[in-house]
Amino acid sequence: MNTIPLAINAPDAAPRTKPSLLPAPFSEMMAGRVKQPLGDIFGLGNFGINRCTLAPGSISGLLHQHGRQDEFVYLLAGVAVLVTDEGEMVLTPGMCAGFKAGGRAHRLENRSAEPVVFLEIGDRAAGDTVAYPRDDLAAVFENGAWRFTRKDGSPY
Repeated sequence: MNTIPLAINAPDAAPRTKPSLLPAPFSEMMAGRVKQPLGDIFGLGNFGINRCTLAPGSISGLLHQHGRQDEFVYLLAGVAVLVTDEGEMVLTPGMCAGFKAGGRAHRLENRSAEPVVFLEIGDRAAGDTVAYPRDDLAAVFENGAWRFTRKDGSPY
């Protein structure tokens, strides 16, 4: 019997059990962010989809740039500030942004008094790497898991 649902109400999806995969002290910076993995519910393996909610004053992640993974965000509710290594831009519901692998470093910030809700979509490229231009952090996706180090390669 197939246990994969045909459809769900996305706001009711269970949140990720661990708020952040980042090591301390970076993981604490993700307070106020809730990710609800949607693609996993349907057994999708080639790309991931998360419904993300940012409480007022919170961020989607550290400023980051994927080496092999393309990423796309679509704003559903609220007003977010898209921060890139080239500047800032306000996003409102219905707006979207895409980040080609090796392209702009980016993150979303909620500087408003209302929650921000968006979809985050990315492929699951083997051997992906992540650069964090403002932080002493690097990541590589190996054997189905993220490994985090300092920029000099030493472990956290």
